[in-house]
Amino acid sequence: MELTKQKPKRRTQHVTHIARSGKDRAFDIVNYGFAILLILAIIYPLWFIIIASFSNPSDVATGQVWFWPKHWSLKGYEALFNQPIIWRSYLNTILYTGIGTLFALLVNIPAGYALSRDDLLGRKWINLAYVIPMFISGGLVPVYLTVKGVGLLNSFWVMIIPFAVSPYNIIVARTFFKQTIPASLWEAAQVDGSGTFRYFFQIVIPLSKAVLAVVGLWTAVGIWNQWFNALIYLQDQNLQPLQLILRRILITNQQLAGNTTGQLAAELQQLADMMKYASIVISTLPIMALYPFLQKYFNQGVMLGSVKG
Repeated sequence: MELTKQKPKRRTQHVTHIARSGKDRAFDIVNYGFAILLILAIIYPLWFIIIASFSNPSDVATGQVWFWPKHWSLKGYEALFNQPIIWRSYLNTILYTGIGTLFALLVNIPAGYALSRDDLLGRKWINLAYVIPMFISGGLVPVYLTVKGVGLLNSFWVMIIPFAVSPYNIIVARTFFKQTIPASLWEAAQVDGSGTFRYFFQIVIPLSKAVLAVVGLWTAVGIWNQWFNALIYLQDQNLQPLQLILRRILITNQQLAGNTTGQLAAELQQLADMMKYASIVISTLPIMALYPFLQKYFNQGVMLGSVKG
């Protein structure tokens, strides 16, 4: 007697759709509308700065520029790039940002890892010593005297070494290592004969791309936008960064426009406005271009360093 094979019956899953009320739809409309307005409020000022830097200043002053330049003009960029010191200051800023970011990672990441270890002697008091400077500062004068005393005043390294240590970045790194790197991984590395330095550089660092990207991006943005430290500690114009040079150029043009009258004053004021918009674009474009490549690690690192899991 032959047995006929019966095909198993497929279970059909019935998806129930929950009917949405009119209040739910109204909430979605308001929510999306608010999100769109918020995005426009953030994006449009940036877009306006860009189009204003390529526009005729008289069109910008009379409110004729909204979404696209009415009459194209590159006078602001030409006036900026005709300044010989601009290119040197641009190179200085790139060097300060690149070397300063690497040095800050070299200092802050190992410190954060050391503070994440439970077997660190005096760990509680060291943590306290890092937290106190976040709320209490020694002040400008003591820092200036210290920088001068160690011979860093008016030198290339004054923009890198004295301000490389960041208690906030160390705490972020400590939290990341504490929550992400399991203690069992260190025990397994010890069984394989790995020492502390080998374990840190060959195992921990490859697993920490997120926090490296976060701390690196924060540090790079801070150094790139830094001008006050250069104003205080750098007198040599060949060592000053781009932001300080742009500030000096804009102040000089504003003073020239204020000290003249008539048609010349109006032309100088228009040129100063164009240079202002152009300086904002050239000083922010590199960082804005770098961020999309680090956005994935940035978002991941912020979450892993701040949420317990």
